[in-house]
Amino acid sequence: MKAKALVIGGNGFIGTNLVQLLVDSGHQVRVFDRYPSRFQSPLPQVEYLSGDIGNHGEMEEAVKGMDWVFHLAYTTLPQTSNDDPVYDIRSNIADTVQLLTECVKTKVKKFVFISSGGTVYGVPTVCPIKEDHPTEPICSYGISKLSIEKYLHLFEKLYGLDYVVARISNPYGELQNPNAKQGAIGVFLGNVARKQPITIWGDGEVIRDYIYIGDTVKALLSCAEYKAKENSPRIFNIGHGEGHTLNEIVEVIKEVVGPQVEVKYTPARPVDVPVNVLDIKRAERYLNWTPQTGLKEGITRSWNWINSLQLI
Repeated sequence: MKAKALVIGGNGFIGTNLVQLLVDSGHQVRVFDRYPSRFQSPLPQVEYLSGDIGNHGEMEEAVKGMDWVFHLAYTTLPQTSNDDPVYDIRSNIADTVQLLTECVKTKVKKFVFISSGGTVYGVPTVCPIKEDHPTEPICSYGISKLSIEKYLHLFEKLYGLDYVVARISNPYGELQNPNAKQGAIGVFLGNVARKQPITIWGDGEVIRDYIYIGDTVKALLSCAEYKAKENSPRIFNIGHGEGHTLNEIVEVIKEVVGPQVEVKYTPARPVDVPVNVLDIKRAERYLNWTPQTGLKEGITRSWNWINSLQLI
C-alpha cells in the first residue's frame, strides 16, 4: 500500500533520512518541523509545513488526510532533561497527547512513535535488554518517552488508534549534525574533521548499541507497514544488537581516518548508565527486519559525508 505519511520532525537527522526512504518507496510525504534541514535541500516531491507541535491549530492541519504519522520531534535531550522536568512534561507529553487526539479525529491508520532504547530501561539488570525488561529511567527524558508509550496504549484501547513504538538505540550516519550535543559517532567525527580532540566522558568503557541510520529508517518503515494482530507486540527495540565501548569506537575511527586521532578524557556523567545493548529478536521476527551495516562500514560512510561538509 502506498500511504500518505506525515513525518513530524522530518527535517532532523532521523527524519530527513526517513523522508528520503519514504519517497524512494513511492509514498506521498508531508514534513512538519520548526526548522529547515541543516544539511539537505527540500525535496521537490515533499510537502513541507513549518510549525510547532505545541500549536494545536497547525497540528490539526498537518494531520489532516494522513494515513501514517511518524512522531520524531522532541524538545529535550537525555543529559539535560533533568534540569527542567516540568518543561519536558509540558512540551512533550501534553503536546503529544493533543496530537494523538487529532490523529483519532482524522482517522490516522498508523502512528509510529520514536522512543528511546537508551533511556526508558534505566540501569539494566541484564543485557542484551528485551522489551519486557523493567523500565526505571534515571532521566526525565526517559520518563516522558515512557509516558507517551503508555498513552499510546490507552488511545489504542479507547479509540482503536493503531500504533507502534520504536525504541531506538544510538543511530549514526549521514546527515547527523557533527556540532550537536548528542550522537557520539557524529560528534567524534566532526571533531576529527576540525582537527580537534575527541572528548570522552569517563574512562571510555561505557558500552552502547550503535545502529547505522540506513538500517534505522528501514526499521521505521517496517513499523508503519506492520499489521499487529490481537495480542501481537507493538513495542520494538531497534538497534544493532551488539555493544561497543567508546574506546572501541575510537579505535574503529582510527582505522577509517588514520592514527592521528587525539582523545581527551573528562569526568563521567551521572546520567550515563554503564552498559546498554538491545535485544532485537522481536523486531527481526515480527517486522521482518534486520540490520545490515557493520560498524566500520557505517563509520566510513559517515566520515565520507562529514568530509564533504568541509568543516575546516
